[in-house]
Amino acid sequence: MQIHTIDKAQLINEVQLGNQLNRAVEQGRRSDFALMLAMLSPDYLETTPTEKPLPPATTEEQLRSYFELQDPPPLSTSEFCYPRGAEQSRAFHYGGLSATRLLSSLQPIAMTFPPQDTKGLPEELYHNLSGHERRRLPPTQPEPIKGSPQDLYLNLIRAKRSAEMYGAVAKVC
Repeated sequence: MQIHTIDKAQLINEVQLGNQLNRAVEQGRRSDFALMLAMLSPDYLETTPTEKPLPPATTEEQLRSYFELQDPPPLSTSEFCYPRGAEQSRAFHYGGLSATRLLSSLQPIAMTFPPQDTKGLPEELYHNLSGHERRRLPPTQPEPIKGSPQDLYLNLIRAKRSAEMYGAVAKVC
């Protein structure tokens, strides 16, 4: 009977003690302090969190919409970057640096302009190749796989049957 009452008297966290733990420390009652600490549950799964959970993190898109900011400039080129770059250079020649800054703020261009039509090679290396070597380079776009669902189904059946045959041969040996 005493075991069950001791189990029920076990404290989950120090909030249940109130100010008694603090008073025991202030008044120098070591035995009461030790008793109260011994009554606390050693199981960390029983403790309840006393801190408020952190609010969910805000994403960059949420912050941009809250502060009404435009999209960030693209890192690499797109189809709009080359005409916008030409517009910015024209604005620099006719309107000066302030016109260029205004235009780049309204219509940002890419941070980098990687070379185009060099098949993934650096521009200096690609232009040093001869015409014959350029033709031997692999195409930039991989060719689509030529096949149909029916061909795939037949190939799967053949593969299954050959695996069954080789499995049967391996069991015999």
